Amino acid sequence: MTTTLDRTAPRDLAPELPARLSLTPKTTLAGQLDGAWWPCSRNLEAELPPLVAALDDVWGRITRVTVNPTRWPVIPRKVPVAGHTVHVGWFTEQHPDKLILLSYTVGRWDLLVIPPETEPAAAARLMAAATIPGSVLTAGALMADEAVIGRGIGDALRREAGWESEGGACMSPFGSPMGRRALPLPGNTRR
Repeated sequence: MTTTLDRTAPRDLAPELPARLSLTPKTTLAGQLDGAWWPCSRNLEAELPPLVAALDDVWGRITRVTVNPTRWPVIPRKVPVAGHTVHVGWFTEQHPDKLILLSYTVGRWDLLVIPPETEPAAAARLMAAATIPGSVLTAGALMADEAVIGRGIGDALRREAGWESEGGACMSPFGSPMGRRALPLPGNTRR
């Protein structure tokens, strides 16, 4: 038995994944961002339909999306989404890590776009930071802050690995290495 797959339509072969999305709660505090979106790839044609479908119920029908072409290798002019078409535009003046969504009837929303290759812990931090009501942090500020945090975490892990590999582990009175939990500290007492 021979099976032929149409490789020109990859989004038809795999079921659509739900959008990885976090939105700012509805409040009277207006912030710089309305939430964060963490796409699975840099393929706008595949990524926009689940995002827009998730937001249509919350924000009304999304009709236009704008991006910065720096982060997206191909920008389709139109993307079909659940019975309507979303027009896609691009502006080099727009921050590369921001997506703007427009609705004719409701308004405009700005989302932080978390790069698909971002580690889950970093993405969780960014999603939480982007949804703080009334936050004055922009997409660029959040991404710069996360880069600093990521470097700090990496440095701490390297220092700890160096400590352990260079004999920094504590030795018991019997000459064998002890783990941190075995140290006689106030929080590590055994009962």
